[in-house]
Amino acid sequence: MMEGKGSLNLPAGIEKSWDVLLDSEVLKRCIMGCKKLELVEENKYEADISMGVASVKGDYSTTIELANINKPISYQMIVKGEGGPGSIEAVADITLESVDENNTVLSYSFEAEVGGKVAMVGQRMLGGVSKLVIKDFFKKFGKELKKAEVTN
Repeated sequence: MMEGKGSLNLPAGIEKSWDVLLDSEVLKRCIMGCKKLELVEENKYEADISMGVASVKGDYSTTIELANINKPISYQMIVKGEGGPGSIEAVADITLESVDENNTVLSYSFEAEVGGKVAMVGQRMLGGVSKLVIKDFFKKFGKELKKAEVTN
């Protein structure tokens, strides 16, 4: 079992941050290696994700479900993926807190469990990979938010 948490400042108000965060096109662009993201039922997506980090390399068919949605404050993201390198299940709790009309703090915590070949990689390396994926996601998300601020 791996876990982690962190927070970052978003350059937008809470409503805007929420809307961009739950936009499926944005999600697709922010998830590392995401080739397809399709809404299959309300708040549930199917994704094809190609991960290329060491022995975690491979294609995963993944479901991403948003649960416990409390707009615009918090939600839970449940990720289940299966692929050549093994399986992954992760649950992330995401919370938004308004600072002022142009700034929001996003906090997240996650727990992930892996199985198959991926599990043999060792916790330290997997911890590094998961941090990389999460940091990459939020870095791209920050850029998406800035783009959204410009277009509206």
